[in-house]
Amino acid sequence: MSYVVDGTTVKLTRGDSMELDVGIQINGEDYIPVEGDSIVFALKKDKMKSDKTAYVDVEPLVQKTISWDTMKLLLEPNDTKSLPFGDYVYDIQITFANGRVDTFINNAKFILAPEVA
Repeated sequence: MSYVVDGTTVKLTRGDSMELDVGIQINGEDYIPVEGDSIVFALKKDKMKSDKTAYVDVEPLVQKTISWDTMKLLLEPNDTKSLPFGDYVYDIQITFANGRVDTFINNAKFILAPEVA
């Protein structure tokens, strides 16, 4: 396996595929998405301000829709093969069919590791 998950921290070898099951807990309760819900993964470079008080907002480098019926995050080799090695952050957000929004994984660590060959 070319990726490791520890809690919300993900370590992926650059340019490899990843198929990751995603679960949603809201207010400590499991939530099963329904048709009309929209789930989005966004990966950004870790841009903490030098005083460590806030992040500089940048556009996502990778943004993927997670299908509500499979709840699998799928990253393809082209999603990461051109990105520099290093630390990134990611969010996963759900927009419910009624328009309510909940970022259920926020500012989580994503490490893009080098391949050997």
